[in-house]
Amino acid sequence: MSVNWFGFGFNGFGQIDPQCKDEQKDIRVLRPVVLDSLCTCAQTFSRTGLSTEQKTEIQKVVASWSQSAVIHISGGEPRGVCVHGAESGVLVSEGEGCEDALLTESFLILRFSHTVKCWSLHRNSRELVWSEELNTTEKTGNALQLPLVPGGYIGSKPPFFRPLPPHLQAVSLALGTEHAVLLTASGTVYTWGHGSHGQLGHGTLVSGDEPRAVEALCGVPMKSVAAGGWHSACISAGGDLYVWGWNESGQIGLPSKGLREESQREEESIEKDKLKGNKKEDKGTSDVFISIQAFPALVDVSEVSEINKVSCGSRHTAAITSTGDLYTWGWGHYGQLGHGSRCSSDEPKIVDFFSDGRMSVEDVVCGLWNTFVSAVPRNRVPS
Repeated sequence: MSVNWFGFGFNGFGQIDPQCKDEQKDIRVLRPVVLDSLCTCAQTFSRTGLSTEQKTEIQKVVASWSQSAVIHISGGEPRGVCVHGAESGVLVSEGEGCEDALLTESFLILRFSHTVKCWSLHRNSRELVWSEELNTTEKTGNALQLPLVPGGYIGSKPPFFRPLPPHLQAVSLALGTEHAVLLTASGTVYTWGHGSHGQLGHGTLVSGDEPRAVEALCGVPMKSVAAGGWHSACISAGGDLYVWGWNESGQIGLPSKGLREESQREEESIEKDKLKGNKKEDKGTSDVFISIQAFPALVDVSEVSEINKVSCGSRHTAAITSTGDLYTWGWGHYGQLGHGSRCSSDEPKIVDFFSDGRMSVEDVVCGLWNTFVSAVPRNRVPS
């Protein structure tokens, strides 16, 4: 039984459903839709020796603001990469056999067994702009996922290869808009880059060019890290979720003054006629609101299960529990929370599309303003 991939949120360039863009429908996808339109790229496979009638599956989805890229597999083998969105086009034979992908607004980076290559995505100019051999003799080389590569990581713009000190023993790395979050083999979290919104987790708004351990997390081994626009997250070995940084839209799961005031204005508008113009009493004036959380904060997502995976968008966050449920929170203007509305939330809420449909979520990838999810029927035992 194959895994189904779904998408929801900003679709202004057809990066979730190209047909919606062509038909000039709403640029918002408010509820998860199956990525059928991204599963078939006849041009790609007809030129790599694969019949257009053969079924392909999605192995992985990566996203930037206006684009999404899909690694296709057939018979368990990577067959090519399709790019959908503002600068949409198809990488044909060049993408065959790729093991991992990283997408920015201007570049598509593909990792192969022994090399990493970067293509320009400028309109009518899909040229190879950079390539480098990988030192696959390193013990952790084959297990690393982009943007990590042996000896360093791949940046979002030139110079693409950035070295990392060997003593860090990096096993995972997440890139935000202006910062990076790294996980070491010992479970220690390091951050660097811009810190103007507290996204480095050091208790200040100061930036830093060199990796620095997040002291507030020392002594608590972590197993996963994520980075968004201006916020960061990590999951402990015990399944606890820690989030820090900018909370303007409730993306770190703590009370947001802006969201509460917006909600109050909506309630006042609804009650205006009943109250004959009298303003409702503000019951939230004594609440503590968080605009910037410069230290990691423990966020309770689910009282009954641990967190297995987390991903961060520009101003929203998504997490998968050990029971296969998906929770989202933060900015929801384009439907990127998957709740069927444009409402934002500073509290994690379950995406009932999957739980009500008896689906278990296996993976989640947040684009800046959208979300991509893989799920299987709950009666299936994952391999």
